[in-house]
Formats: sequence, structure tokens, C-alpha cells
Amino acid sequence: MLLSIHPVDPQPRHIKTVVDCLRKGGVIIYPTDTIYGIGCDISNADAVARIARIKQIDPRKAQFSFICSDLSHLSDYAKSVPTPIFRLLKAALPGPYTFILEASKQVPKMLKTKKDTVGIRVPDNRICMDIVRELGHPIMSASLPMDMDVEYFTDPEVMYEHFGSLVDIVIDGGPGHILSSTVIDCTSGTPELIREGAGEWESLL
Repeated sequence: MLLSIHPVDPQPRHIKTVVDCLRKGGVIIYPTDTIYGIGCDISNADAVARIARIKQIDPRKAQFSFICSDLSHLSDYAKSVPTPIFRLLKAALPGPYTFILEASKQVPKMLKTKKDTVGIRVPDNRICMDIVRELGHPIMSASLPMDMDVEYFTDPEVMYEHFGSLVDIVIDGGPGHILSSTVIDCTSGTPELIREGAGEWESLL
């Protein structure tokens, strides 16, 4: 299904359609404040495995991140976060950043990396946030493969042509961006840039 959702004032009935799909183990492609992502309910192992197959990766080696609506669930999925790091997250989010933190025991095993870490995202995107709030907990996020033409990961209609048979819903929330999120590793207590992407990251470190 290609589902058009208003980017500024998302239709509640469409948000409910997406959330119902996620609760049933569905896989969606959705907008963020950077590139479009592919995601599912973090608690559904079959849906996570399905995304890994779509991306042709080993789920144990994948670098998935959690899309949260705010930092209220941070203690659920990350171990104790030092005050300076929490202040950094509070200043940067919502925004185009992924912060790598030590994973708590509540993070599903198949979503942890070998280093026992988790990536946390709070995108500045209304559609994304409304979905997570309605669902009641984070959604797992991965990037679309970016080895094709730029329209492949910025134009929802082109995404639907490529992925419509592999996912349950492709959300059309307007054109996507071409830059991924900036990834910052905070596990050592000192923020370290891992991948430069969108956002004014220099002012954060």
C-alpha cells in the first residue's frame, strides 16, 4: 500500500492504519528528518528478520536504531547515561542524529550489536513521531539500500515501485532528504563522530 500522509498535520486515521500494521508484524517505509527509513515494531522478531532479508544482511551484524518520540524511554533501552551525555542528547534532539549508547537488558537480543550497544534516534518529523506515540514504544529503523539513483530513496512513489511487494506500507510524506543522520558514539563517555551526515554536529562535540 502507498499511503499519503500530510507531513505537517498527519491524518489520525492514517496513523492508526500504520500502527495497526506494525502491531500485526508489518514492515513499513516511512519519512524521517533525513532519508526515508524501513522499520517495524522492535518487539517483533519475525518483522526484524524480514527487514534483514530485504536488506540482504545478517540481523546480528546489522546496525539498526530505535526511533523514539522523545527521551522519556531512554532509561528503558540504554544503560545509565552520564549527565553530560544526557544534556547533549537533550540539546540535539529532536534532530538528524543517531546516538550510540550502551544497550539495556530490555533491548531485544537480536537488535543488539556485538558491542552490546543501541542507536537512539528522535527525528524532527511529525509523521514519524505520531506513529511512535500511537504505538507506545519505539520502532526499529534501518536505512534503505542507497546504491541506486537518488529518486530510489527520496521519492516515495519510486520506493513503492521497488519495495511495494516486499513491505506492507510505503508512506508518502513528501520528498525525502539525501543525507543520512549523523552518528555519534557516546559509549565511552566522550562523544565521538562515527559518520558525518545531516545536522550541525560540530557544535555538539
